[in-house]
Amino acid sequence: MALSTTVSQRKLIKRKAPRGFLKRVFKRRKPHLRLETSSDLLVHLNCLLFVHRLAEESRTNACENKCGIIKKDHVLAAAKVILKKSRG
Repeated sequence: MALSTTVSQRKLIKRKAPRGFLKRVFKRRKPHLRLETSSDLLVHLNCLLFVHRLAEESRTNACENKCGIIKKDHVLAAAKVILKKSRG
């Protein structure tokens, strides 16, 4: 395996959830909220799942339009579809 394809330990550490940042944002926005210790991880997971779903839906829109590149319009249409599904 080539040296450029291996992932070093430093890269793995950077990919962890930004817990400090999330806690700081919660405290600034809603200082009166009392959150459980692992609630920031749940918010991070929810964000990752949304982005993954948005990417899949955008890719589907791009394929339907026979476009090889995902454009802004594909992402906006996908976001509307996801919001409609989550509300109803």
